[in-house]
Amino acid sequence: MALGSRAASWWARLLSPGPGVAPRGPPAGLAAGLAACRRPYSSGGKEKIDMSTYPVESIRNFSIIAHVDHGKSTLADRLLEITGTIAKTDRNKQVLDKLQVERERGITVKAQSASLFYNHKGVNYLLNLIDTPGHVDFNYEVSRSLSACQGVILVVDANEGIQAQTVANFYLAFEAQLAIIPVINKIDLKHADPERVEKQIEKLFDIPVNECIRISAKQGTNIEKVLEKVIEKIPPPSFNTTDPLKALVFDSTFDHYRGVIANIALFGGEIEKGHKIVSAHTKKRYEVNEVGILTPNEQPTDKLYAGQVGYLIAGMKEVTEAQIGDTLFMHKQPVEPLPGFKSAKPMVFAGMYPVDQTEYNNLKSALERLTLNDSSVTVHRDSSLALGAGWRLGFLGLLHMEVFNQRLEQEYNMSVILTAPTVPYKAILSSAKLIKEYGKAEITIINPAQFPDKLSVSEYLEPTVLGTIVTPQEYIGKIIVLCQDRRAVQKDMLYIDEHRVMLKYLFPLNEIVVDFYDALKSLSSGYASFDYEDAGYQAADLIKMDILLNGNPVEELATIIHCDKAYATGKFLCERLKDAIPRQLFEIAIQAAIGKKIIARETLKAYRKNVVAKCYGGDITRRMKLLKRQAEGKKLMRKIGNVEVPRDAFIRVLKRQPDK
Repeated sequence: MALGSRAASWWARLLSPGPGVAPRGPPAGLAAGLAACRRPYSSGGKEKIDMSTYPVESIRNFSIIAHVDHGKSTLADRLLEITGTIAKTDRNKQVLDKLQVERERGITVKAQSASLFYNHKGVNYLLNLIDTPGHVDFNYEVSRSLSACQGVILVVDANEGIQAQTVANFYLAFEAQLAIIPVINKIDLKHADPERVEKQIEKLFDIPVNECIRISAKQGTNIEKVLEKVIEKIPPPSFNTTDPLKALVFDSTFDHYRGVIANIALFGGEIEKGHKIVSAHTKKRYEVNEVGILTPNEQPTDKLYAGQVGYLIAGMKEVTEAQIGDTLFMHKQPVEPLPGFKSAKPMVFAGMYPVDQTEYNNLKSALERLTLNDSSVTVHRDSSLALGAGWRLGFLGLLHMEVFNQRLEQEYNMSVILTAPTVPYKAILSSAKLIKEYGKAEITIINPAQFPDKLSVSEYLEPTVLGTIVTPQEYIGKIIVLCQDRRAVQKDMLYIDEHRVMLKYLFPLNEIVVDFYDALKSLSSGYASFDYEDAGYQAADLIKMDILLNGNPVEELATIIHCDKAYATGKFLCERLKDAIPRQLFEIAIQAAIGKKIIARETLKAYRKNVVAKCYGGDITRRMKLLKRQAEGKKLMRKIGNVEVPRDAFIRVLKRQPDK
């Protein structure tokens, strides 16, 4: 007898009434449970979608790009609702922002994709949408997303107008030769001025005013027009299902139970469960366990075809097996690998160490899994006498570094020590001995301990960036002074309209990396926006500054700085160390030195016993004799005593201080 019917007959006997009593049924919740027992078991819950009904000509792949906080994720929510991908409720706020850090900060950190089904003029279309981050630090996510698209929706705030990141994202899409649909969002706001924004778009991007669509993503105004424009203006992908399988891995995540889940875009052929595939990067062979699309949750399908975007699970157990930018192809049908992605260039380096060295292996595993999901982070092994074994990580910016650290804490429960950020410098060697040792004349320095002596170097180089500042004109004076103070050189100045100005400056990277953005926002009452791109290296007068404790250098506190900023930085570090190091029985001299020259000093006074407390009057010579003997003892103690800098003092000094 089946389990369901056996349980039902047992309940019937148990609840059977006596003579003359009305029959009772099982409680309501249990009745539903019994009905479920009788139903046949179904896997997955959802019906599998037949992807063969969507030929290449009815597929559109597009991204939403914009400056931070211009309404990309809200527009994505409305598109998901209008196509019936998600139910329409008041709780739909930034549905594609799945990470805890994204919810807390209210920004998009990871590009997320979703497949939408839409019927236009009687034809069913498959729209693959990718929602991208808006902050400059996550530009790599945007450029990666654009490689899987044929067009973009460029969102501009009707209140704020074109901002720095709007310009940067437009040129990314323009260089990739993608179809661009300009959308003016937030027209429901009280101070919205869509006419002014349309003129800005026409002047800067040369897009006619009549091509702009005015929408309100929050209220759902004109969203249908956006979908229609996507279908009409964005071309379908030019791939063929009869070609051999060629799939690009453009993102991946790690699941503890299923291994690596790879997000793929098919550039040819088709893929289904049971297919034997090979990775072009690792040359390993896998059997496909599951394929499907993201709606935005995983929805298994029987097959994926050329031009479609979805996910794949193929028993990859190691995080190193799913490299972003890798090409997957069918076993015994090798293809030319896709060019992949240009590797991200780290702009900021910081040391990362476990708080407790026993956590080293756990942190190593967490780093491997997180860098699988965020491939723009570079990792190098490093060690420090004070902080133990760790890593030197390269990030795309300061916000990227903070978000990465926050994700480590939230997703992997790891507490780490993150040292002050530094930038990568270069040195052109003149010493034949050093050139032979390094095997090249130009070396990159990411750790101050590797800084070569000035005598063996012909010139030092520092990284520069081309910064774009968009600001209301009343703040120009203050911003120009700030830029000059940061050793910046003005390259261009353009009036976008009668109220807004776009400034272009060449900045040394180390001048903007810590607190420039905060200073810019406070000077402009939050109205100015900032974006930057790599501009190569330039010659600079760089020096290595050592910190000495009683004449002994402390390796972890050495820094590379421009000679103009040496005195201020040295004084700041000495003052901070004076507060951090505990007092000893002998005096400690804290000094900042460039070579043999001392440029700043603070003295940490010794603990002293009051040796003259027993003197009540009498001759002054008695008093002087006791003090002289104490001073000699302290001098001897200082010669033989070692200053041990406690670990927490290192952490306090090395931690980033926003306001120097």
